[in-house]
Amino acid sequence: MLDVVDIYAKGGNGGNGAVSFRREKFVPRGGPDGGNGGNGGSVILETDQNLSTLSQFRHRRHFKAEPGVPGKDKDKHGRNGEEYVVKVPLGTIVYSMPDPKDAGETPEIVADLSQSGQRAALVAGGRGGRGNATYKSSVRQAPDFAQKGMLGEEGWFRLELKLIADVGLVGLPNAGKSSLLAAISAARPKIASYPFTTLEPNLGVVDVGYDSFVVADIPGLIEGAHEGAGLGLDFLRHIQRTKVLVHLIDGSSPDPVDDMKRVNIELTLYDEELVKKPHLVVVNKFDLEEVRGRRSQLAELFADEGIKVKFISALGREGLDELVNNMLEMVQRMKADATAPTGGFHVFRPRPVDQDIAVSQDGDRYIVSGARVERLLTTISNDDPRSMSRLRQNLRRMGLDKLLEGANAEEGAKIVAGAFEFEWQ
Repeated sequence: MLDVVDIYAKGGNGGNGAVSFRREKFVPRGGPDGGNGGNGGSVILETDQNLSTLSQFRHRRHFKAEPGVPGKDKDKHGRNGEEYVVKVPLGTIVYSMPDPKDAGETPEIVADLSQSGQRAALVAGGRGGRGNATYKSSVRQAPDFAQKGMLGEEGWFRLELKLIADVGLVGLPNAGKSSLLAAISAARPKIASYPFTTLEPNLGVVDVGYDSFVVADIPGLIEGAHEGAGLGLDFLRHIQRTKVLVHLIDGSSPDPVDDMKRVNIELTLYDEELVKKPHLVVVNKFDLEEVRGRRSQLAELFADEGIKVKFISALGREGLDELVNNMLEMVQRMKADATAPTGGFHVFRPRPVDQDIAVSQDGDRYIVSGARVERLLTTISNDDPRSMSRLRQNLRRMGLDKLLEGANAEEGAKIVAGAFEFEWQ
């Protein structure tokens, strides 16, 4: 099962603005009529309840949205680029990844997609450039320049799937979790008499009258699972989402209490919150004579630990009705106690756009940097003689003058912004 994957997303670039003038017969002084470029499309993640794995990313991990269309003459604005919608299963957690070259940085969680139809914008498309018609004014009636479209955002993201289930079945390998899931739901997981028959989580819907809940059969774990031994991390990642845990014990085990403690240790070492979840301790394989004969002994052993156990036979379907009703009661209680989310969910930006600029000194030069500055530089044309003037004006609006004064820069100091260099006046 593919449940962790790194993907690359690139928003579409904005379309360039057009430089054009009306040249029609009998229309003197037609003026500028260059249209604006369209905005680039964004890359959007959207949950789809019909998906259960991230296997669709096995062969494709790069996603690029459509760029905006450049503007044209006669005030024709370019079309906006189409957004690129990528479907993911419910329970997908999104992390922003550092650049592969920056090994020192750590991923940061930016979205938790747990509701059907929920959307998250990974990267935004670039804004379209302005055509020369938008620069017309009373003092500049024939502007012969336009703005280039901004580059779309880009970045690496990690998608991690954590299944969303109401009840999680935990226990050592071969405790009978798959058999129990098959007995109480329509799920048909692989069942065999050897350990690790379940190699990936299985989900089953349990119907109780007009109510229902989802049960997850998670692969069994062994000692060291919290460090990745066996199928440990695959198991533990998914169990974090469940509301209730059912700890299934093999009644034929020589020391079932020790079995329970070993599993609890692994849960605690991975995440202390796991052992705080409401749980039931259930002894399975009650259909075996050896287990039936030591029922009183097993009940006393668990009672000494402060635990009242239930006895079932998943294979013989003994005690399942009572167990299912107990599960439903606990799930309903947890849902009632849960804080309801406020408001609806919308497309949101996991990475806030950096609006700051910064000034650093390098000898006698002052380097202007920042994400906002970089986006501005993509709209400036090197072959436009008025680019420098427009660049200065925009940097001043961003607060460059105050930053230079704070850096004790003197008039005439050399200012460097990308490939542009000019004097501060």
